[in-house]
Amino acid sequence: MAAVSTTTAWVVDHPAPAAERPLRRTEQPLDGPGRRGLLIEVGACGVCRTDLHLAEGDLPPHRPACPPGHEIVGRVLAAGPGAADFAVGDRVGAAWLAGTCGACRYCLAGRENLCPDSRYTGWDVPGGYAGHAVVDADYAYRLPDGPGSPPDEELAPLLCAGIIGYRALARAELPPGGRLGLYGFGASAHLTAQLALGRGARVHVLTRSDEARRLAQDLGASSARDAYDSPPEPLDAAILFAPVGDLVPVALAALDRGGTLAVAGIHLTDIPRLDYHQYLFQERTLRSVTANTRADGRAYLAEAAARPPTVRVRRYPMGRAPEALADLAADRVTGVAVLVPD
Repeated sequence: MAAVSTTTAWVVDHPAPAAERPLRRTEQPLDGPGRRGLLIEVGACGVCRTDLHLAEGDLPPHRPACPPGHEIVGRVLAAGPGAADFAVGDRVGAAWLAGTCGACRYCLAGRENLCPDSRYTGWDVPGGYAGHAVVDADYAYRLPDGPGSPPDEELAPLLCAGIIGYRALARAELPPGGRLGLYGFGASAHLTAQLALGRGARVHVLTRSDEARRLAQDLGASSARDAYDSPPEPLDAAILFAPVGDLVPVALAALDRGGTLAVAGIHLTDIPRLDYHQYLFQERTLRSVTANTRADGRAYLAEAAARPPTVRVRRYPMGRAPEALADLAADRVTGVAVLVPD
């Protein structure tokens, strides 16, 4: 196989609203895999709201001209000498967490998602809005392959939307058979709903999109209402996927005594002032979700393999990445947008 020294990639040219097309396509030099790296040919890359926050300037860039994208599925083209667990041709995935120090008190305690030196795909290292990517083998996931395996575009969303939803559900502390509210119903929520339903929960979806509400009911949600409506029963737990701080008091008010609200996004608009007695008393809890651990990723992918979710995919050729981001920003995507090779 000929050496690959460059790749075509999208980068954030200038932070701006997605409708103004802040991405620019360019040819970039491509590093070799190094000792513990994997050079992969990208077969699909999910389009995440975090990519949108980077493109629009809600999140500051960590690296200039860094291609976004952290839900990557591809094939190994070359492996470093220290990546003996993988071989050329293996189907692998790369997720948001791209590296940690491995030595701080958080890493040593199994809480690597809180590592102060953590690095992220598409933010600190080049991501999957490209033809190729280099992934640290220690942070790559081996993916199902062979006859009957899901296509790349259906696996890609599991690597962030699925994994983050898995961690958010754990942080929400939903009891067995409990009542779960999901605020916002995009890529992550539509996978998390199925995860919770598979565990025996009753799921109530609250979102502004009529089409998303129909999808929620098709997937088995007990109810689907507008984001600012009240669910039909008090909630044991809730997850806020929409990056809208105004929904925090709305979701807290929907909790039963002792309930927990987990905020799943990396970015959130300002939260209104909270009245303690109205929203937090009676042991209601508000907590955040920060990235994920590799253990989260392995556990979620195993559960998804045992109970494969229905993944509502809208495919975009890689050359239409700006359109995919603009559609996501305008709520024109129900389920998840995925970039595939041109």
